[in-house]
Amino acid sequence: MSLNSLFKLTVAGALVWLLTSSRTIGQTPAVAPVQDQTDVVHVYTDLVQTDVMVFDKQGRFVNGLSREEFELRIDGKAMPIQFFEQVKAGSFTEESQIAAARGTLNLRNGASSSSPVPLDRGRTIFFYVDDLHLDLSGLTATRMLIQHFIEEEMGQNDRAAIASASGQVGFLQQLTDHKAVLRAALQRVKVRPYSVRDLERPPMTEYQALLIERYDRDITDYFTEEYIRMFPGTSRELAENQVRNRARSILQQANYITGNTLFGLEGLVRASSALTGQKLLFFISGGFFLDHQNSDSTDKLQRITSAAARSGVVIYSMDARGLVASLVDASSDVPFDPSGRLDRASHGELVESQDALNALARDTGGRPVFNTNNFEPGLVRALKETSNYYLLAWKPERDAQKTVKFRRVEGSIPTKPELTVRVRRGFFDVEPSPSGKKPRNSPVTPPERTAEAKLLEAVVAPYPSHAIPISLNLNYINMPEKGGTLSGSMQIAGDFLSFVSEGAKPTAIVNIAGSVYNDRGQPGFTFKDHLIVTATTTEAKEDFNRGITYNFPVYLAPGLYQVRVGARDEKSGRIGTAFGWIEIPNLAAGQLAMSSLLLGERIDQPLANASTKREPLSDGITLDVSHRFHRNAYLRFLVFMYNAARSTSDSKPDVAIQVQVLRDGQPVITTALRKIETAGVSDLDRLPYAAEIPLNALPPGLYMLHVTGVDRVVKKSASQQVHFEIN
Repeated sequence: MSLNSLFKLTVAGALVWLLTSSRTIGQTPAVAPVQDQTDVVHVYTDLVQTDVMVFDKQGRFVNGLSREEFELRIDGKAMPIQFFEQVKAGSFTEESQIAAARGTLNLRNGASSSSPVPLDRGRTIFFYVDDLHLDLSGLTATRMLIQHFIEEEMGQNDRAAIASASGQVGFLQQLTDHKAVLRAALQRVKVRPYSVRDLERPPMTEYQALLIERYDRDITDYFTEEYIRMFPGTSRELAENQVRNRARSILQQANYITGNTLFGLEGLVRASSALTGQKLLFFISGGFFLDHQNSDSTDKLQRITSAAARSGVVIYSMDARGLVASLVDASSDVPFDPSGRLDRASHGELVESQDALNALARDTGGRPVFNTNNFEPGLVRALKETSNYYLLAWKPERDAQKTVKFRRVEGSIPTKPELTVRVRRGFFDVEPSPSGKKPRNSPVTPPERTAEAKLLEAVVAPYPSHAIPISLNLNYINMPEKGGTLSGSMQIAGDFLSFVSEGAKPTAIVNIAGSVYNDRGQPGFTFKDHLIVTATTTEAKEDFNRGITYNFPVYLAPGLYQVRVGARDEKSGRIGTAFGWIEIPNLAAGQLAMSSLLLGERIDQPLANASTKREPLSDGITLDVSHRFHRNAYLRFLVFMYNAARSTSDSKPDVAIQVQVLRDGQPVITTALRKIETAGVSDLDRLPYAAEIPLNALPPGLYMLHVTGVDRVVKKSASQQVHFEIN
């Protein structure tokens, strides 16, 4: 399939085309100086549900199993399965299947069934990097693994986030499909290993301190004898007390750091409960020890396991140390020990440092990836293993939600013992507080928040709210006199608003707010507005139901930015938000660059040859901020190439464009390279290219438009891509 003929455009015309919409409410441009300052187990009243994965001896998922083949036990007691269905992770049906198991499959907030829904939702993947327990080699392996995922394994509709135990990723620790954001987040992960402050001799490791706390006689005797040798005349009882105090001090420091690692993991897992469907989390660490005697590490692991069950998170743990036989190497400060007691005691050190990683993986339905220097197969296997699962639900006992009790879950297929059944191993009936503290008997009622405060709180929340569906479209274009311009547009689903008849005119009142943040999370340009949407006719109200568009042009310096917008329906109080990222290139560097892909829709006859007739860009074109297009339409796109080199022969640029349309990462349309014509273009530093694609041969679904510009003078290229949907 080929693209239709090109047509010539001016920059001014491009902005007219970009901002043209049937129902838009605009805002004057503003300069944005951003300052650089220093289940799934769900517990419900009726049913509890869990996800189960079944594999054969070759590790392949087993399809086609029936409800009758499964046996489910809670605390050893067989439970009848009330709901059973096979689910494909990342599909739109996953969300509806989970809702059916919960008994919550209904229209949201009274909205009509015509509300927009995604067709191919994609996977949700988290990388939690325990940088507090990583050395330099472990960090290098971690970076290579995540980089491989971003460039090779991340699906077209997947979203991912990179988080760290120390929090050093900062504002970029967000779920996104924007690969530039993920690359920038990965670059922020540095080596930050903790070190226990212990200056006494001979050196004592954390594992040795743990053994002393457990009254291991060999290790205790060794350090006691060394203490007496260094301080002659000290009684054995006093020397042993000094050794135990020293070990306890080491463990207190280590427990604090390990607590931070687990606290961050629990927070990430709990926050993901706002997201639908199953989530995959890679927990990458260099291993750590759990002091069960002097810390609440067992409770922490149970809380994380239960939170993962409720949030639908499957954990795959990875030991970034790779293939190691012992934690002692040539660089280790090892005490002199001719008796061999230290060496004997160290045999269990590696395994014990992996215990928490192993437990978190197996108790959440995942698996550990240990003792390998090549982590890519483990990552690919995890993506494959979690792509399908069975969703089971059962009715809890009458008192199941009255006590804070950790329930043990077991799943099996008695008639097929050769199959491996992976199920979440436990959850709390009533979820304890994250800190493990009992709630107050008389909690203080927080003051009522204002409507504006509620909207702003939703805008800065970790994940978008969809009580009112909002589409956000961000386009970058460089203007000759004004420089980089961010043209932002938000589209509010009008059929989720409350139209009240005032006289004969249905009217809805909407409060909107938005902010632009740099990659450090510092706000620059912000806006608030109060919209009164009045439909003068029935046809006008139907137009509003299709979407109300609000535009906000902003002038930005080069950099990576996030835009967050929100809308609140004044009558119902429903709030919707949307977040988006955009990268503004630095054209002053003289490198080849490309504007955003500006998309429009034309439900008309194909364009005439632009070389013979130039027609107004807005004629017959509808800009859809949501990038949802009709199957009988033509998708029209516009892009600008900046800083193209000039040929020595004619002092003109020689830039060619290739266009691809992809679905699920596979090209369904690919064009040959086509040269951008420069005849009649007054500004050769801004070369426009536009074309349109008929959509009638493509089935409904989510697609990606990928456009690459090749500067054939200097042999360099630049590309942009954007998602769109055919419905």
